Amino acid sequence: MLNEYFYHERIRKSVAMFGSLFNNIYILHKNSAGAVINTKKVPLSYAPKSKFLERIREHADLDESNKVALKLPRMSFEILAYTYAPERQLSKIGQFNRVGLTDSDRAKFYAPVPYNLSMQLNIFCKVQDDALQIVEQILPFFNPQYTLTIKPFSAYADIIEDCPITLSGMSYSDDYEGAMDARRTIVYQLDFEMEANFYSGIANTQIIRKIETEQYLMDIPNGLTADSDAKVSTLTVLPNPLNVTADSDFGFTTTLIQHVDSSQ
Repeated sequence: MLNEYFYHERIRKSVAMFGSLFNNIYILHKNSAGAVINTKKVPLSYAPKSKFLERIREHADLDESNKVALKLPRMSFEILAYTYAPERQLSKIGQFNRVGLTDSDRAKFYAPVPYNLSMQLNIFCKVQDDALQIVEQILPFFNPQYTLTIKPFSAYADIIEDCPITLSGMSYSDDYEGAMDARRTIVYQLDFEMEANFYSGIANTQIIRKIETEQYLMDIPNGLTADSDAKVSTLTVLPNPLNVTADSDFGFTTTLIQHVDSSQ
């Protein structure tokens, strides 16, 4: 079972898809007259929340002018946990079949194992209005679910599956306590559940092009002295033409050979 190498990049694709939802968010700064004076794209990284907070708080003192602090606003996201989802499990012996890499091959893979990926998006700002602009560009799209489409197999681009992402909660913290010259950090934490299916390896086998059925009698007819069951007939079914492919129109050629008269 575990001696065959395969890698469908399912987790990597999930991370890339999740990050692509939030990699094009902007904030605007306006003057007292309402005119836009600055437009800034919010950077997005895959990183733990604790690492960003530690990096921000390294230079919390604004008097340290000889050091450059981490610029805000910015966002980060990460995977927190993997949870098996039994309610989405299909029959474990169920199989899916596709045309293989050639017309004479058949690709076979079993039903996937469903998991939920717990994803967390963190928004770091030093101005409340910046944080509110970012949050309001995200929440309307999750009510509470947003569905993306993924291609689970690189070799079979026509196979697609839906990948729902559910916003399960949001929390907020504001480090406003401390000295007046201390740096303020506003953090919004958005928790998501992302559905994912994990597939085993794909087996490539030959397409069945010939079916042969043999019929035997349990009781040996009179006149026969064989010490085994008597073969009555052989039924052979072949596609017509023989070089048929999965997308062709074809029929069948059936040949029946009688070996023993079963009425004896």
